[in-house]
Amino acid sequence: MIGRAHRWFAAQPRVVQVVVVMALLTGVVATAWIWKQTWAVHRLTRGVGDTWFHTADGKRWFRLDEQRRDVPLASIAPALQHAFVAVEDHRFYRHIGLDPIGLGRAVYRNTLTGRSEGASTITQQLARTLFLSNRKSYTRKIREAVISLQMELQLTKAQILELYLNRIYLSAGVYGVEPMAQRVFGKSAKDLSLAESAFIAGLARAPAALSPWSNLDGAVARSHVVLGRMREAGFITDAEERAARRQRIRVRPYQPTSTASDAYARAYVRQLFRDSLGGDHPPDWRVDTTIVPSLQEAADRVVREGLGRFGKRDLQAALVAMDPATGDVLALVGGRDPAASPFNRATRSRRQPGSAFKPFVFAAALEQGYSPLSVLDGLDRITPQGPDEWAPENASGEVRPELTLRAALVVSDNRAASLLQQRVGTRRVMRVAGDAGLRDLPNVPSLALGTGLVTPLELTTAFAMFPNGGHSVRPRAILRILDDDRSVAFATPVVRENVIAPEVAFQMVSLLQDVVDRGTAASARRMGVRFPAGGKTGTTDDFKDAWFVGFSSSIVVGVWVGFDQPATIGREAYGSRYALPIWADFMRRAARVRRPEAFERPAGLREETFCRVSYKRPVQGCPVYTEYLKRGDEAPDQRCPIHRGTLRQRIARTIEGWTAELARRLRGLFR
Repeated sequence: MIGRAHRWFAAQPRVVQVVVVMALLTGVVATAWIWKQTWAVHRLTRGVGDTWFHTADGKRWFRLDEQRRDVPLASIAPALQHAFVAVEDHRFYRHIGLDPIGLGRAVYRNTLTGRSEGASTITQQLARTLFLSNRKSYTRKIREAVISLQMELQLTKAQILELYLNRIYLSAGVYGVEPMAQRVFGKSAKDLSLAESAFIAGLARAPAALSPWSNLDGAVARSHVVLGRMREAGFITDAEERAARRQRIRVRPYQPTSTASDAYARAYVRQLFRDSLGGDHPPDWRVDTTIVPSLQEAADRVVREGLGRFGKRDLQAALVAMDPATGDVLALVGGRDPAASPFNRATRSRRQPGSAFKPFVFAAALEQGYSPLSVLDGLDRITPQGPDEWAPENASGEVRPELTLRAALVVSDNRAASLLQQRVGTRRVMRVAGDAGLRDLPNVPSLALGTGLVTPLELTTAFAMFPNGGHSVRPRAILRILDDDRSVAFATPVVRENVIAPEVAFQMVSLLQDVVDRGTAASARRMGVRFPAGGKTGTTDDFKDAWFVGFSSSIVVGVWVGFDQPATIGREAYGSRYALPIWADFMRRAARVRRPEAFERPAGLREETFCRVSYKRPVQGCPVYTEYLKRGDEAPDQRCPIHRGTLRQRIARTIEGWTAELARRLRGLFR
């Protein structure tokens, strides 16, 4: 028999041979997959595992469902069981896992109306939740159908319904009817009334949009639809439906899913998981995150202790720590107390960054040919701009007639930043900031002073381009998601795009180091930040927001402090007084985990020495510093006029002055 088949195969054309081999291989692969799924479904009879999140060191961190409370079907009110069956799959007890009638109706309505209508049975939903991702494809639908049939063969309807009701996602990080009943009504699922049962069953359609704590009216309206379906399916009478509609739904106040100190970070990666795979809850999957436990613990501690020093109970803070090279989120804190307020300010609070936005204006200028020594003159003659006749003012009230770019950023001069925006062009500034990750900024004259809206996560991410050589990165908190066979179900690659030249990025690092060494953030050195670091303070009008975003070679960290409802934090509540101490405390601790090194200088820069006070050629007695100039950057030839110098230097300086004055007069004659 085998010999005859071999002779037949050898006699066929090459095309037929290829088709036969492909068919055999496909059959083998399909058979192996079906056996694998058969075994996976069989394991459900012994219970269902849980998806675990792991920290960057590979250790278990927390379960996807921290509130998980599986209960037997007998401990779930019959009304709740009937509500789900009626609204999700009213032929559940009559089909074999697939519902041809429902599928045909959905195809007909989709064709007739052009709108998408689902036809998944409860069994199919459970198959997708436990074994598949939420991504739509024909291959996934076929796998879903096969697993559904396997479930119907190996499990009873009661077992399928019990698994479904214990695993379904219902809103606010809660899976399963028992924990949801406790969270919403403060009672067990077995004690729910008809109206309460319909209310919880209605959440399954759109858990986020129908959350009881953000859209109670919508959730109640959906519960009335569920009651109607229950009546149509024969589970309740007309009188019972009317009585249930009249019952007033009382929802308990929201309580966060987790009250652990790192609950904000947990909520962040949990939401990223849902964004990747939908609301599904697969068993025994693994999520590898970028969170570093020691850094997360340090972040939680410095925010809590930092806010405690100010004695303002409602004052909030957010902290984001990131790897500037990859965008990996290393630690994240969204407020002072997750148990009191689950609102994640690190990712959702959009506030004005104030002067913390200025580096993007200066980066745009350096990209356009300015150098750190370029002089901004006419600062005392800035004309009002825009329809509101707006003109910038410095917090101190002092007006300097001219400043170099370096000096302007070190002292955070508002007039200089505004004038630089005028000369470079607002659209160029918006392009650089937008490419770095700060989008939807307003095209207004005051943009340089940080009048756009950003989240702490966005601003920290944007700052990463300075220490990483000029590349934008995307925040990445999940590296990969592995299924129960440890195959990669989802992965997040590192995304880097060039925004500014490496030479410009290093010039910005040098400028922002000066801010920390001797500028508005100089107190960081007194707070123990001894290693190479740069950053920028930010304070908004009326002291409503305090910022500091800074970096070493290995980490970039942003800190915001303020009230949820914008209000004055306090008298002289500058970023250097409120945000910088938290940042400095964290950076000291982080340096033990991620060792800071000297910033790497690109080959395209030349080094020259200048006076740190006058920004001119140094003479004897000048405090000096090293300036980094890219190709095309002009350097001043004049000697420092402030410090005394040697006799020869004083004579040369006098001659330079006469020459410059003569040149000025000659230019005047020929105008």
